Amino acid sequence: MKWFVFIMLAALLIATPALGSETACEQQARNFISLLNQGNFSKAAELFDQKMKQALPPDKLGQLWSGLLASTGEFKKTIQTRTKIQGLYQAVLARCVFEKQLIDIKIVFDLKNNIAGLFFLPVKKTAAGQPDYVIPGSFKEIEVKVGQGKWVLPGTLTLPKQGGPFPTVVLVHGSGPQDRDETIGPNKPFKDLARGLASRGIAVLGYDKRTRVYGAQSAENPADLTVRQETIEDAVAAVSLLQSKSSVKKDKIFLLGHSLGGMLMPRIAEVQKTAAGFILMAANARPLEDLILEQTLFQASLKPDLTAKDKEHLALIKKLVTKIKNLTNRETSQGMLLGAPPAYWLDLKAYNPVKAAKAIIRPVLIMQGGNDCQVNKDRDFGLWQKELSQMPNLEFRFYPKLNHLFMKVDGKSTGKEYQNPGNIDVQVIEDIAAWVMKH
Repeated sequence: MKWFVFIMLAALLIATPALGSETACEQQARNFISLLNQGNFSKAAELFDQKMKQALPPDKLGQLWSGLLASTGEFKKTIQTRTKIQGLYQAVLARCVFEKQLIDIKIVFDLKNNIAGLFFLPVKKTAAGQPDYVIPGSFKEIEVKVGQGKWVLPGTLTLPKQGGPFPTVVLVHGSGPQDRDETIGPNKPFKDLARGLASRGIAVLGYDKRTRVYGAQSAENPADLTVRQETIEDAVAAVSLLQSKSSVKKDKIFLLGHSLGGMLMPRIAEVQKTAAGFILMAANARPLEDLILEQTLFQASLKPDLTAKDKEHLALIKKLVTKIKNLTNRETSQGMLLGAPPAYWLDLKAYNPVKAAKAIIRPVLIMQGGNDCQVNKDRDFGLWQKELSQMPNLEFRFYPKLNHLFMKVDGKSTGKEYQNPGNIDVQVIEDIAAWVMKH
């Protein structure tokens, strides 16, 4: 899971190199990060401008930092600062070493050196190479716009060059502000899917997620954000776009969801009545907050000894999960919980993906890696199998050696391998292609 805050600025910040010794803003950025690491969120929040103080009071800032550490592991050190400038703003990018990855903490300062914006940005490593199953020159990539009005999203339609119209797959992201390639470290699993399937005569549509493009403004009222605005509406809009394309077979449009996107497929099927079928990759069958706690406990188990800070973080996650479990409609005024508003969790509380899947009469393919440290092969995939295996429209595929990204891993997956370049396994590409063509 990735949990980030995006306090958006209207101006585009243009990079300029820092000259000489660190500026006052760069020193202030280091001080701010040090306060976060010390757990002194009240002192850190004093550095905010008025809008930031309202958006991120100390308790929410503490939750944000804890959520980040759940994804990145323990903070180690700040190794570099550099400045971006435009007009009245200065943005300091502090490159920080965490236990599992590098993060650029982007801290935006106003004229008074108050913090006016805060971003946590994963550092991209050298991208993985193009896999052998991609046939260069066999497809073309066309820029498109998904949706209309306020929430238009940039996307890419990957089309085979020969023949047409084509069966087409829409890619639906996992959690977090994902891009159209579902970039994770140097890996781009959705690009692997798009190019691999297009090399086999299947068109693929990917698009940047609404929470990546519009950040905290992804709903009319950020406090009302649910998976409907985060994911479902845009997946439906993507199908509508494809139905207007002469290069697409209108009765052969499939939806593929990974992780959270897979978990939401039965709910998308309720509102998208024309899709030919649905593919669930590493889809959790249990509540999302249960997985977050389970993943946090797993990461803690990898350490020989837990520090006091580790124990405090674990206790906070448990407390927040308990709060989510006990939420009622009368408690929507509570602050952010594990990076999302109460409305988000209340909406998911009413949703049982396995039960909803039983109402689908169109073809469904459920896929799972056996070396997945995020979605459990027994407690999640096993539950899908137990409850749905008698349905004639469902098929299951299991890959013992693949991780959450459907890539092969040497040894046990811990999530650290996401920072190593790799590609989706060829058998996954072949199985999806064969299933789509069959239906």
